[in-house]
Amino acid sequence: MKKRNMTRASVSLLIAAGLTLCTLGAMAAVERTAAPEGAKAYIISPENGSTVPQTFVVQFGLSGMGVAPAGADLPKTGHHHLLVDMDSLPPLDQPIGADILHFGGGQTETEITLPPGEHTLQILLGDKNHIPHDPPIVSERITITVE
Repeated sequence: MKKRNMTRASVSLLIAAGLTLCTLGAMAAVERTAAPEGAKAYIISPENGSTVPQTFVVQFGLSGMGVAPAGADLPKTGHHHLLVDMDSLPPLDQPIGADILHFGGGQTETEITLPPGEHTLQILLGDKNHIPHDPPIVSERITITVE
């Protein structure tokens, strides 16, 4: 009888812990930093429609707010993420995934290498926790041709 009560207690604790974690995870998933009014991300270079070599520099632009490294708790700041050949934005209520180029050091440009052909580039800003702002600060998607 004592063993059965211990088992029930253990199961109850596990269920309670699981529900708590799910609740905390759901709460964390929706906490997004408000985007400063008028903030805008854009790609300085290359220009939309450009033809570029396989290795080229992408310059990021941002207005209406500042750039800060990931983890820096500074108002009206974020850091860049570069989306390459993505048809849609990643989920906006969670940290931006590892399959997206991440510039958590506050970088404002990068050199990338892509195979020949047509590609799209787009910038998505993340907050100190790598979560997109609300509303998301995202550039226009540009199309380039790699020689």
